[in-house]
Amino acid sequence: MAKVIVFLSLTLDGVMQGPGRPDEDTRGGFKYSGWAAPYSEPSIGKAVGESMTTTGGLLFGRRTYEDFYDYWPKRNDGNPFTEVLNNMQKYVASTKLKAPLPWMNSTLLKGSVPKAVAKLKRQEEKDFVILGSGKLVHSLMEENLIDRYMLLIHPLVLGTGKRLFPNSAMTALKLVNTETTGKGVIITTYEPVNGTNRTG
Repeated sequence: MAKVIVFLSLTLDGVMQGPGRPDEDTRGGFKYSGWAAPYSEPSIGKAVGESMTTTGGLLFGRRTYEDFYDYWPKRNDGNPFTEVLNNMQKYVASTKLKAPLPWMNSTLLKGSVPKAVAKLKRQEEKDFVILGSGKLVHSLMEENLIDRYMLLIHPLVLGTGKRLFPNSAMTALKLVNTETTGKGVIITTYEPVNGTNRTG
């Protein structure tokens, strides 16, 4: 059975909104998009690459899928991540998008997203990685469908923004692995205690 792995950049206070670019996500008046850029270094790229070695597909929410599609397929600078993203199978949760999806190797999930993801987990052997897609992550957390969290925790407190773990979520995790980059980013791997994301 495949696992679902969440791969996210976070601040110390759990904010996951808009880490990559200044214009990435300004919803709710968020002013700090691009906050992760100053902490970028090769060890983080290595962590991303290693997370893809056993990946059979990517899971996206609509907004993250459209953001990635608008950026990555157009790159022609030889970045190996472009080829990986283009060729990997992508599954998209959306009630607004219609099939066929524009990016190659993309499939629109039908019906209940948690049920569709649970079916994929049963059918496949290679793991699925979620990049970004906070709304999707939250919906799968509620159904105990997240098997692992790979979190890049940055030494930064923003005090505002969308968080990975909302105030209503009681979540017990066990630490599986950790390493620290030269700029103080802690690359952590957590798994739910007893296979469940919720303790309450």
